[in-house]
Amino acid sequence: MDPGQKIPGPDRPITVEPTGTRVVARVGDRVVADTTSALTLQEASYSPIDVGEWDVLHRREMLRDSATTTYCPYKGEAGYYTLVPTEGTELVDAVWTYRTPYDAVAEIAGHVAFYPDKVEVSVEP
Repeated sequence: MDPGQKIPGPDRPITVEPTGTRVVARVGDRVVADTTSALTLQEASYSPIDVGEWDVLHRREMLRDSATTTYCPYKGEAGYYTLVPTEGTELVDAVWTYRTPYDAVAEIAGHVAFYPDKVEVSVEP
């Protein structure tokens, strides 16, 4: 176990569950992701985040690797992507992913999430 790793518990609960409905990510009128197999990541008192598998991205060429990384002692190291939904539009670090998350949240490996201040994510009926 990484010495900086923490295990979710009563003081910092983290759950990962199937969202159970359709989740769509849009930039303006452009759909950038659409899935019915999203997971909802709920961490402590933060707003829930819906994460989708890589295959939900409509066009992977819209993603540009970013050098940005962050570390969460509960989830591990996050990597980022810049989203380019249309020519001339760059949403820097709008997409994040945990490629090799800690065991407590292993289900989110291979999934991506969008920052809601950059991409509109809606959970639809």
